Amino acid sequence: MTFSSFYRTFLVSVLTIPSAYAETNFDIDSLAKDPYWLKLGHYLPSPIFGSKSRVDTDHFFLSPNGKTSPKAELTATISALYNQDHELAMTTQCQYPARFTWLEQQQGRTAELDCPQLETWRDVLDPAGMTLVFPTAFMNNPSSMFGHTLLRVDAKDQTRHKELVAFAINFAAEPQTNDNAALFALKGLMGSYPGRFTVMPYYRKVREYNDIESRDIWEYKLNLTEQEVNRVLLHLWEMQRAEFDYYFVDENCSYQLLALLELARDDLSLIADFPLHAIPSDTVETLANHGLLDQPRYRAAFGTRLLHQSDNMDTRLFEAAKLAKQGKYPSAEQYSDKERAAIFEFAYEWLNYELYDQGLERDPTAKQLTDLLYQRSKIRVESPFPPVVKPDISPEQGHASARVGVSYQYNNQFSNKATLEWRAAYHDLLDSQAGFIPGAQISFLDTQFSFDQHGSSRLDRLYLFDAMALAPSNRVFDSWAWNIRTGYDRKPDQYKLASRWFGQGGFGKAWGDPRDLHAYSLLSAELSGGALTDYDAVPGAGIETGVLYQLGDSHRLALQGQYLSLFNTAAKQNAVATASWHWAINRNFAIRSQFSYTHWLDEEVSGKITGYLYY
Repeated sequence: MTFSSFYRTFLVSVLTIPSAYAETNFDIDSLAKDPYWLKLGHYLPSPIFGSKSRVDTDHFFLSPNGKTSPKAELTATISALYNQDHELAMTTQCQYPARFTWLEQQQGRTAELDCPQLETWRDVLDPAGMTLVFPTAFMNNPSSMFGHTLLRVDAKDQTRHKELVAFAINFAAEPQTNDNAALFALKGLMGSYPGRFTVMPYYRKVREYNDIESRDIWEYKLNLTEQEVNRVLLHLWEMQRAEFDYYFVDENCSYQLLALLELARDDLSLIADFPLHAIPSDTVETLANHGLLDQPRYRAAFGTRLLHQSDNMDTRLFEAAKLAKQGKYPSAEQYSDKERAAIFEFAYEWLNYELYDQGLERDPTAKQLTDLLYQRSKIRVESPFPPVVKPDISPEQGHASARVGVSYQYNNQFSNKATLEWRAAYHDLLDSQAGFIPGAQISFLDTQFSFDQHGSSRLDRLYLFDAMALAPSNRVFDSWAWNIRTGYDRKPDQYKLASRWFGQGGFGKAWGDPRDLHAYSLLSAELSGGALTDYDAVPGAGIETGVLYQLGDSHRLALQGQYLSLFNTAAKQNAVATASWHWAINRNFAIRSQFSYTHWLDEEVSGKITGYLYY
């Protein structure tokens, strides 16, 4: 028998032992239904059990039935916390200080905890406030394509210069095996990884997100009192005993942080807004709607800073910085002090970025970096580079992640139809880019139903997953572009639109500025099957390309197309060309018009106008 099993069995047995429980006036039936008790146990309504905790480790619960019975867990908790066995009572109080503090409040008392380890932990954190931290999306990691959120514990003597040595609270999946990216994404969608809370120095997370993965970071000061912060931390201490099944789409980092922050106040209800999925930017917006967020601060990523400096370097200075990075330093006779300062600063940032990005050998690279800093220190001028400009729109101010659309579509060969569209999440290349990573797309369950003029209805499209990362190459970054999509759609067959299931992926390059004029070209391959292919597996290969243009703040124009040669089928090609105009009327409403040409075994030309509501 494990220690945790013995401990729970022992707690059941002590229910028959006279205890201080008998001297209290707890209304078990009422308190077991109290919203704060349900938050302490992470209980949600369950159609089978009535209530069920999201915690998936048995040793978190004091009752053998604690996962599905808030009342049984409360009874066992009170019996242990107020037991006449002083050692048992003290041990349980120190394991569950948030529960004990709350129960004491129900009796009109202030909890008195004698827990040296807990006090040492709180002394190290020295908490006065909390900050929500939002690193933006990282498209090369499937688990981070929506972004991420974590909490920073702000100490009492903390200043902007001391923030990096503060502590961060992170919730993340902890794989037990080294899975590849595709398997990692699949298992993450299925909840196959355990998720846990951890506390670590904040500089480690900044190094991981800001430097190694080159993700911009937004920091939102939370409007919590010191007492409310301590309530959150007491429950975090209890979470050492808790483990959850981690799901990328719903019970993820952002969802669990909201569940933790709910403990700050009795009346806070944050996770109720996310019954199906929890997108980090949406959870940030929920905190803003509850008045919990101050104005955000912006911490530009390593790559953002480097690209900003590159944009402020003419060709002559850029080439000189490239040589300085190799140890060939500019002379004072050829360059002014301001120019040499720019050369050394840029060369240092560039080489430092390559140290992380390319995994350069640390010792010789560190020596080069130190020498570049020394050369720069000898030039007594201010930095010639202006600071990176904070974006006008922070992530929570972008469009909402879910989308519904209503449209009318004209077809030259088949029946005209009205369509109803729905997308669970999150963003495509034509959506408003404000608050999102320019040139990136990730879409789940993009669905379209149609109703034609003859009264027929059918499913036209179900894209299970559709992602694109179109980071442009430039003189600093040699980036690759890629896409992957899979799902169901219909193509023009002889005299009908026939259905197929497919998977497609592409790899190539992108150019230009995603905020202005942006182009891409990908070598692409797909595999199709279903009624369209007579249930044979039909491969195809070819090219996918496009040009996108941002016209002002509200309009996006696009020309996109693909040509794939098909093999082992009567159809010779899967060709699509689309011209699109997207007008973002406001943050959460847009109109999109499209003109399309499609060719499989037959041809079809169509025009479509859609009104979108984001929510």
